[in-house]
Amino acid sequence: HVWARERRRSAGTGLAGPNTVYVQVVAAGSREAGAAVYVFSEFNRYLFNCGEGTQRAMQEHKLKISHLDSIFLSRVAWANVGGLPGMILTLKAMGLQRCVFLGPPKLQNYLKAIRLFPGPLKRMDLAVQLHTEPEYKDETMTVYQIPLTGKPLAAESTLPQSPGASTQGGNSPKGDTGPGSPRAAQQSLEEGNKKGSPKKTGGEQKCASRHPDLVMAFLCKIHPKKGKFLAAKAQEMGLPVGTPAILPIITALKNGESITFEGRELFPEELCTPTDPGPVFIVLECPHEGFVDAVCENETFQRYQEGLPENKVALVIHMTPESVLRDSRYQQWLERFGPGTQHLVLNENSSTVHNPRSYKIQTQLNLIHPEIFPLLTTYQSKEEEAVCSVPIVRGECLLKYHFRPQQEWQRDAVTVCDHDAFVSEALDLPNFQTRVKECKESLSAVPGNVGAYPEIVFLGTGSAIPMKIRNVSSTLVNTSSTRSLLLDCGEGTFGQLCRHYGEQVDQVLCNIVAVFVSHMHTDHHSGLLNILMERRRAFAALGQAFIPLFLVAPEQIMPWLHEYHNHCEEILGDIRMITSQSLVKGCENIKPKAKWFVSALLENYDLAEFQTCEVQHCKNAFACSMIHKSGWKVVYSGDTMPCMALVQMGKNATLLIHEATLEDGMEKEAIEKTHSTTSQAIQTGMKMNAEFIMLNHFSQRYAKIPLFSEDFSEKVGIAFDHMRVRLGDFPTIPKLIPPLKALFADDIVEMEERKEKREMRLLKETALVLDELAGGENKEAPCQKRKQAKNHQELPNKKLKTVN
Repeated sequence: HVWARERRRSAGTGLAGPNTVYVQVVAAGSREAGAAVYVFSEFNRYLFNCGEGTQRAMQEHKLKISHLDSIFLSRVAWANVGGLPGMILTLKAMGLQRCVFLGPPKLQNYLKAIRLFPGPLKRMDLAVQLHTEPEYKDETMTVYQIPLTGKPLAAESTLPQSPGASTQGGNSPKGDTGPGSPRAAQQSLEEGNKKGSPKKTGGEQKCASRHPDLVMAFLCKIHPKKGKFLAAKAQEMGLPVGTPAILPIITALKNGESITFEGRELFPEELCTPTDPGPVFIVLECPHEGFVDAVCENETFQRYQEGLPENKVALVIHMTPESVLRDSRYQQWLERFGPGTQHLVLNENSSTVHNPRSYKIQTQLNLIHPEIFPLLTTYQSKEEEAVCSVPIVRGECLLKYHFRPQQEWQRDAVTVCDHDAFVSEALDLPNFQTRVKECKESLSAVPGNVGAYPEIVFLGTGSAIPMKIRNVSSTLVNTSSTRSLLLDCGEGTFGQLCRHYGEQVDQVLCNIVAVFVSHMHTDHHSGLLNILMERRRAFAALGQAFIPLFLVAPEQIMPWLHEYHNHCEEILGDIRMITSQSLVKGCENIKPKAKWFVSALLENYDLAEFQTCEVQHCKNAFACSMIHKSGWKVVYSGDTMPCMALVQMGKNATLLIHEATLEDGMEKEAIEKTHSTTSQAIQTGMKMNAEFIMLNHFSQRYAKIPLFSEDFSEKVGIAFDHMRVRLGDFPTIPKLIPPLKALFADDIVEMEERKEKREMRLLKETALVLDELAGGENKEAPCQKRKQAKNHQELPNKKLKTVN
């Protein structure tokens, strides 16, 4: 990847601008996806903003992450930067040692904060280029950063004003102390939250360490492209086309110089197409009306509204809510660009689907069992669309605007969800309909005693990075109609909730009273901040009094949360911390305040016990067990190798949710990565006498379905994203395996072939090692062979003598 990028860059050196440049929508501004755009040229690739889910969308739609040169961030709000930790880890894994970021000063604080995550982030060179430095320039374009300082909104404004953002943080007014406000929440910050925090956390320290709120706009000027030399016309005019003598003539004409050839003066406009001066485009986030004056009065923008040909703006990308679009000042500002400028709007009124593969799989799974695999939905904003005085284009996922070779919109890649096509594709698969019919017939004999709660909703069942089929770790446990608990909270968890619950997502967020984070690996907790912010927004939207969330997590999470709170956006008022270490049986060392938190946690969920144990993964990795007063017991392994502490804690569990990252036969890799294989996970469940075992956290090599092991029984099920399981479903789940095998038959064959190849490779490697060992033993072979040959010859002689 690194070599390919350097080759592209060197190809662009010395050339007069790229031939192909386009901008493409990655995330169209919807609540679950945020707003992000990708810019392509044959020399460079760029990303503007990187909220949660950006990497997943890019991976699904084959926008190559490894080719990114720079990432531009308009604002340090979680909606814009929530996907960066995962994105940076992926870039690191691909061999890139350095990445350039452009954005407001707070960006430096944010990148410093994420270095507190364990692993490669500490070692990555994360360079920030601020607006105070010279403009950014490379083989494709020059980018000017334009800082915009906003005014606080009136205190009564409680709903978030920017795509996917929340009122939480820098843009919320400091005087806001009403119910559900960040200030009111900050007042509820408990002593228990301060464990692991830096020494200086006073109000003065916080205010001093935060930069003033800046939004960064980006004015991008694509390099001019010299006109093409018209070879056929030159030949007609008698020029030495096809000979070395033509080269200096072409160079001069392309540079705009006239030349004299055989006494005749030749002008560039005669023999070259016109020069393309280089289109200009602007990426602008205007989070709320408090920034409108800063936008309208900005002198740099005004220079590009004067109608000068060299300053003509081809496209303005507006990451702006409807309230800003309705503002008369903003509408007048749009008009000043003139009719030749296109306007693209990315905000929550977008209704596009960003992850069609997820919808496709769920539609097909729904044919097998509609209750266990419910159809997905979307969250649709109820805000009325603004009527604009100039034509605007609403963002859609993968919508393109081409700057070169010619300026035009292109919609052929825009994502669509064709429900009927998804169904037809599944029904046409060999044996699928037969297996579904047989499954449904066998289920008619299963007793239909399914209690509504607890209800387990798997939101993310993959490991490491978000992929198109499986998102990273998160499981929702609904203990009643009004109470839910999250087990881990990887990137994109909120987006998964939106797709699962649609219009009901705000109520579900208010129902979540606690989040358990098993350990500090990014794929298990980087969705937490979005849950906190969207949850605060949900309380305000439903007019309910805000209640902080219980966070059960390793105490090592607190330095990261403090760093983000102190330097980026206020979040600590949203949590009540209970350290995982304090809930290990026999190790309880709980302060009075934390003891009250634990009692309140148990009371909220009607639990008799909530316990943790340390497991064998990274340092400070935990599993958890919860026992309800009605008798059911759910145990969650987090990430772990086979672990006796987990077996002891999970004795007689009703349900064990256990990671099964790798298939059988990969025990060596499982030890190296401190994970479990399928059979190891099942055996852990058997040892604890679990009534049922749900396997999850599959390596992304098993994108759709993992390989089945011989240990599979009527007590084992495979988790899929958006799968909904109740205790009464246990007899049903194993009966779903034949139709699942039919649905994913091609994938299973492919995985089995990969397994065979791997086993053959291992056999060859083992044979080579044995040969080497044998070679070492046979160094004295020549001498031994001579002796053996001599003895062999002597034996018959002796026998002959005996016979004689």
